[in-house]
Amino acid sequence: MLNGEKKEVTDNITVSRLLEILDIQHQRVAVELNEATVKKDRYATTTINDGDALEVVSFMGGGLCTIQSPR
Repeated sequence: MLNGEKKEVTDNITVSRLLEILDIQHQRVAVELNEATVKKDRYATTTINDGDALEVVSFMGGGLCTIQSPR
């Protein structure tokens, strides 16, 4: 799941690689995997597995904005 929507990705893809595929700059987002915050220095080593839930939010002026997954 990516921001509440079912998303098919390659097995054991890293958070960093997924953000790259989605064309999301990792410096401007916060990532939560299965309700646990993923620190930016762990994006390249944290893998996403079948059944995981990922939330990606972008920082906007004055607050947070949930990123909609591309269809």
